[in-house]
Parts: sequence; structure tokens; C-alpha cells
Amino acid sequence: MLKSKNASLGFIFATILIDCVGFGIIIPIIPKLIEKLNGGNIAEASLVGGWLLVLYAIMQFVFSPVLGGLSDRFGRRPVLLASLLGLGLDYFLLAYAPNIAWLVVGRIIAGIGGASFTTASAYIADISPPEKRAQNFGLIGVAFGVGFIIGPLLGALFSKIDLRAPFVAAGILSLLNFLYGLFFIPESLALKNRRRFDWKRANPLGTFYNLRRYPQIIGLIVGLLILYIAGKTIETIWGYYNILKFDWSEAEIGYSLTFVGILVSAVQGGLIRWFIPKYGQIKSIFYGIAFYAVGLAILSIATHSWVMYVALIPYCLGGLCGPAIQGLISNQIPNNEQGEIQGVFTALMSVSAIISPFIMTNLFYQFSKPDATVYFPGISFALSAVLSVIGALVIYWSVKTHKFKLH
Repeated sequence: MLKSKNASLGFIFATILIDCVGFGIIIPIIPKLIEKLNGGNIAEASLVGGWLLVLYAIMQFVFSPVLGGLSDRFGRRPVLLASLLGLGLDYFLLAYAPNIAWLVVGRIIAGIGGASFTTASAYIADISPPEKRAQNFGLIGVAFGVGFIIGPLLGALFSKIDLRAPFVAAGILSLLNFLYGLFFIPESLALKNRRRFDWKRANPLGTFYNLRRYPQIIGLIVGLLILYIAGKTIETIWGYYNILKFDWSEAEIGYSLTFVGILVSAVQGGLIRWFIPKYGQIKSIFYGIAFYAVGLAILSIATHSWVMYVALIPYCLGGLCGPAIQGLISNQIPNNEQGEIQGVFTALMSVSAIISPFIMTNLFYQFSKPDATVYFPGISFALSAVLSVIGALVIYWSVKTHKFKLH
């Protein structure tokens, strides 16, 4: 049984990894592609990029709880495969997009299919004992980390061939990912643990409404949402910020994200498996948030490219807090509702991805446009550092107010 579970973890890790590689490939070229299709300067391109991210997040917010509920009814495997196939087709659509309207259609498709991480998280919850869930959720972070080592590096290299070449490469990888899952991913949810699909529980607002049954985790959920809003700043404005401030090329953006991937892999794949058992979930949460805030603060005032790399070290150490919070919340929920709570996590990320790009790209634009009254492109990172502190205070209140199951 242990061997089978370890093999399943390996399968789902490989699935998420290939998906992350495909996503990481296209990140370095998005700012320049939008600038080319839209015209204007990089600050204006960031506004378009922000709205595309918001659209993607709205679609994911609406459909993630639906797919989470369907995975609780029909199993993880069919939902996961459908999501992966949709993402693969979306990359090919983006590869041949002649204008911004095509990018809009592509983001709608990607948002609907972008719930594969929700199902993958539920898959991990299915096969993990409570005391191992926080560490095993860290595998998703490892997949992100390794994906961001390989993906942006490939994106940087492919961008030298053609600006759109990374989309084709991402599409091929995603469809290979689908085929891998089709032939190798077994079902993880036993028939006895499945539940009837309920549209009231599957709608995005209903997902949060159902949390009233677990009032002790509301504070943790709110704190996690605030941290997600802060964390989305990196993926929202990283390329635009460094192009504007340091004149980075697509390749340089790719190399910097590869560095992020190395750090995330070290934290999620190594440090977290030692740190959380040694210091516990509660302390891991607050240590992680402290690192997070320091990294974001340094990013906001960086004056040289090398400082950006230095700031990424404490920022990535902040990755200790995410799996610790997720594991703490998951341990308060019955086994037959793990798919639903993973849907809540993805819904939280979607809500943060609606709020954060809207706020952060508009701030970036207002403080970096040619006629800005106050020129401070790092304003978004500074705000995110403040939000991290606020999130820590909310979680601290929740921990002091409630008695949580730690394992």
C-alpha cells in the first residue's frame, strides 16, 4: 500500500511538473508580446496584461468549485485529464493569436481548464495521512519550483528563435502531459468516499458559504487570501517591472525565473520537509510570512539587477507558510470533503488573482508612466509587503482564538 501511494505521488508530481514547465515557458515573452500587439509602452502593456490575468482568474473562480465538486462525485482522474487537454489546446491558440482579442479567448479557455491544480491537490489529500498532508502538499510547490527552473529557461531559449515559439513548445508539453495522465494516472478517490454533486455547493460563492460549518478556519482562510494577494504581485508585474527599470530582455526574465525555481524547489522539496516537522505548522506559518515580507520590501526599492536576485532568497523562503496553512486547514476537514476544500484553496487563489492584478498593474502604471507625479515602480511590491504583515496579524488572531487539530 505504501509503495502504491508513493508511486501515485510520483505520478501526480510528474503531471503537475510538465504542466508547470508548459506554463513557465511562456512567462518571459508575455510582456513583449502584449506590447507588440497592443502598441504603446511597457507600462501600458502591463494594464492589458493585468486585465488578461483578471479574466483568467474570473473563469477559474467560477469553474474551479464546479470541477472540485465533480471530482468528489466522479473521481479525480477524468476531471484532471479534461483540464490538461484544455490547457494544451489553449497554448496552440495563443501561438497564432494575431491580436489582443485572441489572447482574450485564450485566457477564457485556460481559466476554465486551469483547475488541474485543484484536482491534483485533492488527489494528494486522498492518498496522504493527516500528519503527512502539509509535507505532501509541498510537492506541488516542488513541481512549481522545478517547472520554473526548466520552463522559463526553455522560454528564454525558444524566444531567441521566435517570440511565439514558446507557445508551441508549451502546447506540445501540455498535450504530452495529457497523454501521460491518460495512460499512467490511476484513480485516487474510493467509491465509498464520493458524494453527490450539488450545484449549491459547486457555485463559487456557495463554496465559501459552506465554510460556515467550520467557523474556526475562517480567520485562516482570510489570512491566506491576503497572502495570496501579496504573492500574486511577482507573477503580475515581474516582467514589466524589470523591463522598465533594468531593461531586461526576454532571456533575462527567463533566467531570473529559473533562479526562482531553484530556490522554490530547495524550500518546498527539502527545507519544508525538515522545517515543518521540527518547528510545527504554527511557527512555520509565521517564520514564512516574515521572510516573505522582507523579500517583497527589498524588491520594492532595488536599484540594481543583482539586488533583485538577493531579494528573491527571503521571498522564496516565505514559501514555508503556504503548505503549513493549507495543511492546518485541511486537517480540520473530513476526508470526504477534501476535494471541496481544495476547491476553496483554488477559489482563494482565483479571487486573489482577480484583485491583485487589478490593483498592482494599475499602481505600477500610475507610478511608472512617463508623466507620473511620483515615480516609484516598486510601489506594488511595497504594498505587498504591508499586506503580508496584515495577513500575519489575521492568522495570529485566529490561532489565539481557536484550538486546531495539528495532525
